[in-house]
Amino acid sequence: MAISSSDMTKSIPHKLPPDGTDHMVKVEEFVCGWGSAFINIIITFPINKVMFRQMLHGVNSQHAFRQIHREGMQFLYRGCLPPLLQKTTSVSLMFGIFNTNKSYLDHNFPNTFYITKLCLSGVASGASEAILTPFERVQTLLQDKHYNSKYRNTYHAFQELRTNFGIKEYFRGFTPILIRNSIGNIFFFGLKDPVNDLFPPMESLSGKLFSNFMSGAFVGALTSTIFYPVNVVKTKMQVCCGTPFLSITEGFRLIFNERGRSIRRLYLGVHVNYSRAFLSWGIINASNELLKKMFFNEGNNIS
Repeated sequence: MAISSSDMTKSIPHKLPPDGTDHMVKVEEFVCGWGSAFINIIITFPINKVMFRQMLHGVNSQHAFRQIHREGMQFLYRGCLPPLLQKTTSVSLMFGIFNTNKSYLDHNFPNTFYITKLCLSGVASGASEAILTPFERVQTLLQDKHYNSKYRNTYHAFQELRTNFGIKEYFRGFTPILIRNSIGNIFFFGLKDPVNDLFPPMESLSGKLFSNFMSGAFVGALTSTIFYPVNVVKTKMQVCCGTPFLSITEGFRLIFNERGRSIRRLYLGVHVNYSRAFLSWGIINASNELLKKMFFNEGNNIS
């Protein structure tokens, strides 16, 4: 059934506030967030795998690349399905819930400080993303070479974890993910538009896509670098199976001691991380605006 562009731009009523006006769910933010994450994962997954090996084993990028090269092309996209399912849903929730909550707060509490609304919306979207921890958990196991022969694929890993260790095992690393997503969303949404405004106004589509790419890339790389040690600890917490759960402080203490009590070694792989994040969040931000323009006729900076 054909859908007109005017129909597509309509938002979905969510609830009716006391003043009788409609609060609208920003469905276009959910849809375009999903699409932009899909494009990004297909392009950047191999880079992410190199970074993961550095996080886990504390090796340099050349060693990690040679490791993956020796395993062969058949294993290059092994572990891609969990992030494809997780990241597309996560970015959809990130953009959708943040903008829906921000719109609600702007409408119902116009006199509230901007920073308060930004923080509340960021925490709400980050908490919703953290529900998807099981996908990150399985991705971690599938990307570790020690589990290449133990878990055949995503479904098998989920099944084995539940059968052998219970549902709770899916949620290892939940706390660092919650912290990373909530505070990270506040940084991302609070900075991307101000950074975009630093670029000279551009009338062409390519120019506007470039400025959206660069603002998303810069803020994404900055945020990802700030939270890199949190991701390192999260990876250490999630790579175990059947052992007692580590708290975030226990995980940090363990990996800090393993890396010779060196802060610098906690950042092994960070250059691959910010390069991947620069490309990844640039793609997500630019394609999100482009998809809104193409399918909903309302990109914030593309007209």
